[in-house]
Parts: sequence; structure tokens; C-alpha cells
Amino acid sequence: MRYDLNLLPIFVALMEERSVTRAAERVGMTQPALSNALARLRIMLQDQLFVRERYGIQPTPIALELAPAIAEALAKLDDAVLGQQDFDPAKAERVLTIAPNGYVEFALVPAVVAKLHEVAPGIKLRLTPYGNDLVETGVISGTTALVLGRIVDPPDNLVVQHVMNEGLACIVRADHPHIGDSITRDQFERMKHVNVVPPGRMRAGLYQALAQQQLKREIAISVTNFFSVAEVVAVTDYCATLPNLICRRLAHDPRVKVLPAPVDLGTFPVEMAWHVRYRHDPAHRWLRSLIGEVASTFMVA
Repeated sequence: MRYDLNLLPIFVALMEERSVTRAAERVGMTQPALSNALARLRIMLQDQLFVRERYGIQPTPIALELAPAIAEALAKLDDAVLGQQDFDPAKAERVLTIAPNGYVEFALVPAVVAKLHEVAPGIKLRLTPYGNDLVETGVISGTTALVLGRIVDPPDNLVVQHVMNEGLACIVRADHPHIGDSITRDQFERMKHVNVVPPGRMRAGLYQALAQQQLKREIAISVTNFFSVAEVVAVTDYCATLPNLICRRLAHDPRVKVLPAPVDLGTFPVEMAWHVRYRHDPAHRWLRSLIGEVASTFMVA
């Protein structure tokens, strides 16, 4: 039997998006055109494949059975084609979309952009919000090249790579009336705190570290990003517990001072993940290597 290979990416898009509208947007087709392609898919694969339900579409048992084989076939085809392509970062012209969490955007992305400006000026980054889960980032569907941060419960179609481990420290205002060059456990627990609220399950790290040490913390204000923490701490007697790289950036602000945490709060992983179809894409591989190089530089600085 002869197969129309152009229909297979549409099948994958429908499987991953579970929505005709989103699948059409992803593959750059109108909804009528995608519906027509789905009709041809049904004939080619001799099954209904997808059933419309109230909140989208659901795959049939045969579609679920076919999905891994089709995805693997497309990945192998990508590997064969992309493996023949040369990639010269100094001459490349490309826009890559990445989804960093708030920590990575504040601590690492500026250095990554500086390195790109130096060695690959034609490669541009487009940042998209991390969102509440991996689906919202676009990395599961493949519309986003990379997600960077804490990767929780990744699906099978994502490749996850450890980038580095990060620790935690505290900041208070430079002229705090009760805190000198260190902060004790008792002082920490009696102070009020600025809390940074990451999206979704990413917030678990610090809460778990505090719970393991039975360290209490009274939250005075919760903010949504790291950019506002120094502004709040500088005008209050509050304390904030933040990743070391964030503290390193804020240490240049004369209004605040960085102190070791009163107890060892351990470390948390920083990871990156990408869709399997980009496993051997030369540009993606090069970008992943560059991010790892930048991260390792920070860790030894």
C-alpha cells in the first residue's frame, strides 16, 4: 500500500493537540483543509482515528496503537534528513522559541543572549511563558524548541537533560536594623518574608526544603517574579529566600545584602527538555550545547 507521508505529521498534531483548531494552527492549515486531510487519513489508515467529544477530540484504540510507530518513523526520517545538513552558527539565520521559567529567564537567559550575539548573531530567541504546566509551553507539541527550569512528570515524547544544580540563599535590606552578616534560624522564623510564586508545581522546591528542615516562614507578600523582590526587600525589614544565581545578580544592588540561609536547604535541579523530533536537529543541538556551556560557566564563577 502506498502512504501519503504528508498526512502523518497531521496525525501526530491531532494526537498531541487533541483539538482540530490547535492542530490546524500548529501545521499552518485552515480548519477545513485539516478536516479534509483527516478524512484522507481515515481512508488511508482504515479507521475513524479521532472521535469528537465535548472538549475536543479523543483518539480511537487503533489511533493510540499506531501513534508510537508513526512518531518513531517521522523521528527517524527527521534524523536522516537533518543529519545531512551542515550548520554554521556564525552564518545561520533562525528564530528559536524557548520557554524558560522565571528563574532561568532572570539568571541565565541574559548570558545566553550575550553569547548568541557574540558567536551566532543571526540566531534570535523568542521567549514564551512557562505557564502552569508543560502543555502550555508548547514543548510537548513541538512548537517550542526548549523548556528550561524544573521538569516535572515529562511525557514520553520529551527528552530531558540535567543542566545544573542550584542552591538557596537569603537577602535582606543592606541597613537592616536587626540583621548583620548572618541570619540565625530564630531570626529567620521571626521575620516576615517575600515569596516568589512560580507557576504550577514548580513551587514545590523551596516549600519542600523548608519542610524538611522544619523551618517556619511567615509570608508577608507573594510576588509573581524575581524582578520585584529587591524592590520590596529594599524598603522593608522583610527577608527573601532565593536561588544563588538570583542572589548573585542582586548582590550588585547596594540597597540589599546577601546572606547564607540559616540552615542547609539543599539544592534543586535545573533542566531542559525538548521534543524527540529535535533530538538531532543541528541548530537545536548547538543551542542546547551553548546553554549547557553558559550554565557551567556560572557554576564555576
